[in-house]
Formats: sequence, structure tokens, C-alpha cells
Amino acid sequence: MTVGDIAAQARAQWVAMMGSGGAQDRAPGEPDTADLPAPTGLVAVGGRGQVTLRWDPVEGAIGYAVHRATSATGPFAVVDHGGGDVLAVPHGPYADTTVEPEREYWYAVAPLATVTAMGPLCPPVRGAAFGPSDTVTPLLLTVDAAGDDGPLHRPWRFMVGSEHLSHLLETDRTGGREIGPELRAALARVHGELGVETVRAHGILCDDLGVYREVDGEPVHDWAGVDRVYDTVRELGMRPIVELGFMPRDLASDPARTVFTYRGIISPPKDWDRWADLVRSLVAHLVERYGLAEVRDRWAFEVWNEANLSVFWSGTPAEYWRLYEVTARAVKDVDPGLRVGGPATAAVGWISEQLAVDAPVDFLSTHIYGSPPLDLRGIRADLPLWWTEWGVTATHGNEINDTVFAATFLLRGMRSAAGRIESLAPWVASDHFEELGRPPRFLHGGFGLLTVGNLAKPKFWALWLAQRLGDTAIPARIAGDGASSLVETWTARHADGTVGALVWNGTLDHAKRDGDKALDRCVTVRFEGLPGARYEVRQWRVDAAHGNVAARWQSMGGGDWPTDDQWSTLAAEDRLPESGPATTVAAAGGVVEVTVDLPNPAIAYVEVVELR
Repeated sequence: MTVGDIAAQARAQWVAMMGSGGAQDRAPGEPDTADLPAPTGLVAVGGRGQVTLRWDPVEGAIGYAVHRATSATGPFAVVDHGGGDVLAVPHGPYADTTVEPEREYWYAVAPLATVTAMGPLCPPVRGAAFGPSDTVTPLLLTVDAAGDDGPLHRPWRFMVGSEHLSHLLETDRTGGREIGPELRAALARVHGELGVETVRAHGILCDDLGVYREVDGEPVHDWAGVDRVYDTVRELGMRPIVELGFMPRDLASDPARTVFTYRGIISPPKDWDRWADLVRSLVAHLVERYGLAEVRDRWAFEVWNEANLSVFWSGTPAEYWRLYEVTARAVKDVDPGLRVGGPATAAVGWISEQLAVDAPVDFLSTHIYGSPPLDLRGIRADLPLWWTEWGVTATHGNEINDTVFAATFLLRGMRSAAGRIESLAPWVASDHFEELGRPPRFLHGGFGLLTVGNLAKPKFWALWLAQRLGDTAIPARIAGDGASSLVETWTARHADGTVGALVWNGTLDHAKRDGDKALDRCVTVRFEGLPGARYEVRQWRVDAAHGNVAARWQSMGGGDWPTDDQWSTLAAEDRLPESGPATTVAAAGGVVEVTVDLPNPAIAYVEVVELR
């Protein structure tokens, strides 16, 4: 079973919810499966290389499926931007860059109550992208430097994913690099430079850590391996989100059912009481070793991984819910204040079912790839929402993972999540990852923010720039061709008055991963309300020539693995310097303007610092 198969299963779940004709044969006014009204206020605004759609939000909707047809009467199909998983977005505006220039389309939008319940399409509207020679409205970003939108929320700082944590202890080498020390250094780097607090991984109950065996028919628990792993995580300054899985061989009802090269066992337990005792014993041991206050406040327990996919759970759905109930109660037996949740599903599945379970639920967790996280507040607003896996694609080995496109995607999702989601966890920190076998070459489309060798990919630098933003969010408005749909922004102020504007040009359309000249833009960034007379303007970039380790590797000749000299060169260049010399400008009337060239895909960070 490949990750492509896993992604296909998630996508099949989405397609199945459309019915036999499904999204490929919908028309406005057709019967629907969700008790939600159609969105109102849909408008389609053409631009160069794209059509931007805006609509009014629907109360109770977790997201929206954007449909398109070539006539007002349909049939309407969901716009497929190539991300796989669930082809939906949490809100508008949405830039459709899959269009042909100057061709007329009709658009309609349907709300989602869940990923298996879609509401009706709204009345369709007409839209068309401009041709390459058409004049477009210039982009103007106006930043209120004196404003205050409250504390800046950074959803990436709570959690990051990792390969199973016994890999932290591995002494083998990949690409000539020792695995364990590099994975430890990767987690230390995302903690130190990106501020990430916790790490989530599969397989803490796998047999390589020796947690469970049966001797003369009696269970024996051994936490020595777990202690080595979690001691290491804590030494790095992080804490674990304990995903309770997979099944120890001696406890499995069907030990032949496995996933991944390390053969994690995916079957239900053969003895539910012994499973509960295992969980209870583990949690009690962790509380004893690390202290109740720490485990209660800084750790959490998640039940299994993606049990709605048969590659991860060989039991029935009913058996998973039994597993959840037994596991959650075992955790709470140790202390009622310990946090436990789930269902850690693929493609936003089983959320309503999780809430119907007669067992403790302290947080909701799920996964999505290829789209920004949906807005589950429409289902349950009073529980923390943790997206414990998320990324540009669910396919390991897809070269898009190493691109600037993936970096702009990461910022789009984090900006969307800010203020409505407690955690949006990139999957994963490091390319030291062996689910389908260890990396075959240096840049192989791995999920990591960091390569083997711990060199930053563009998506690491995207979060690094977001981390540079100050702690006070400030208002900004953007207008022009593709504003807030193609070109987005995040603005904040530091305590010393330094103001930053992070702006990026990106699309969800995987076919544009290498860029599209029709989508290139130029943005005027106008800082207003500055109190000083003179300012230093500094800029950083992530694009084809900046912060792009894949492009740099190709310029060195590429190949499977760097030589020792190439490793040294790449390591020496593993930084994101300013993209040009700083400039000094006068703030006439409290205003500073900066023009930023922003090809697609690209990121720019502009910072203005008062000179006193």
C-alpha cells in the first residue's frame, strides 16, 4: 500500500459523498444532503490568469465546494485544483487559476455541513479571466501601522509532525548522514527557530520499543524504550502529543495486518481489557516520571491515526469507537484533567460521529491535505480544534513538497487558521522519514520542512518569516487584481514599533507549481500612521532565487546525494539573508511606500524600523 493509495482512499470518501452522479452532475436547486441554505452574494471578478470568487458565509458551514460549468444550466463540477483529499475551502475569496484566458465560465458555490453533507448550489454567476495583454488593477496593500487587532495568533507553534519517535535513537545513515542525531537536530531547529512546542508521531506502542509482550500468557509492560524517546523529546525543549498506536504484536487480534515499512500493526486488540490496562499503565508511568502538572498541561493523548482508512485500521468503525471509548476512559482513570481526543481522521472524516461517542473528548483532531483547513466551528465551537496533520499534498515523494509553491500554500493555510484553530501541524519536520522506505536521494519530494542534512526548504523559510512578525496584529487592506485570493498578507507590529508586512502570491492549483507569468504581480505596500520621521526599510524574499534549496541544488548539478564538499557549501548557504541592502526613507505624513515585485509563486517580507 502506497501513500498514493492512502490519498486515493481519502479522495474516494469525498467523491462518495457526492452520490452516484455527484459533483460531476449538479445543477442549482438540486436536492441536497445538508440542512443549510445556499450561499448568497456570489460575485466573480476576472483578472489576469484568474477569476476571484467571493460570497457571503453560511452559518453552520464548515467549508464550501466551488463549482464551475460552461453554461448557466450546468452540469456543475467541483473545481479540481489538484490537491487531492477534500476539494473544499473554508471561506472565500477563492482564486480559480485553472481557467483558460478569455473563456466564459459559470460559477456556483455549495456549503458543507460535514464532508459527507453538502448543501445546495447558489444561483450561478458568470466569470472570465483576462487575456495576457489586458490591463489589470494594480495591487495596493495599505497597512495601518498604528492599529491594533489584538495578539497575533501563530497556529504552527503548537505542534509539528515527525517520523515515529524511535527514529530519534537510530544510528543508521541516510545519504551519509546519521539519522538519529539529525532528526533530533531537526526538532531542535523547528523548536528554536519556529517556536514549535510539541511533536506528534505514529507508533509509540510498536514493538521496536518493546512496550508489551506476553510471558506464559500474562502481559508484561516495559517503558524503558518509551522513556528514552520522551526523555530525548524533552531535552530538545519540546513535549509529545502521544498518539496511542499502533497495536503491539502480542496484543493484536490480527498481527498480519500492518502498514508502512516498519510494519505497524493496525488490527484491534484481541483483549480489550488488556489494551485498557496497557494504556492506563503507560499514562500512569508518564505522570509518575514527568509529573502530573506537566503531563496535564503540556501533553495530550490522541487515539490512533486515520482509522477511517482501511490501511490504518483493519477493524470496523464500531470497533474503532469501542477503542476510542476504552482508551479515553483509561486515560481519565489516571487523572480526569489529562487531555484526550480524536478521531485523528483522514479527510475531515467522522467528526460528527466523534461528538456522539459516550466518552471524554477534550479536543477534536483531524487531517486534510491540499486545501486550507476547514472551519469545524460550524460543528462544535466549544472544543479546541487540532489539525494534527496538514500539508500541500498527501503524497510522499511528490516534488511539490520541495517548492516555493508549497511555501505559499503553507502561509495561506496558517493565515486562514489564525484565530479560529488552536493547532495546524505541518506534516513533518524532517525528511528523515521511513514510512515507505528511507529517502532515496537528497531532494525526493519528502514531507519535511527540512531536508536530510537539515537544510531549510522554502516552506521552512515561510514559517521563519511568519515568526519574524511582531506580537500585535495590525489592520491591513489589499485591493487590486487577485487581492486576498491570489495575493495575501499578514501584518503585525513589534513592541519597539517595528512594523512588518508579510505578502505572498500563491494559488491552490497544483498545475501552477512552477509558476505562471500570467499570475505574476507587483504590489505597492503603503505603511500609514507611522509616528517617526525616518525609517529603515528591510526586505526578505522566498522565490526562485531566494531560500530555494532545490534550485540551488540543481545549479550545483543535482544528482542523488551531495558530496562532502557540496554538503559543506549547502550548509554554509543555509540561511535567509535580506534580499538587498536596507534603505533609509523619510516618512512623509507618517507614510512609507515600498514597491514589491511578486512573481507567482513568491513571498516577500517588508519591515520598517524607526531610526531614532
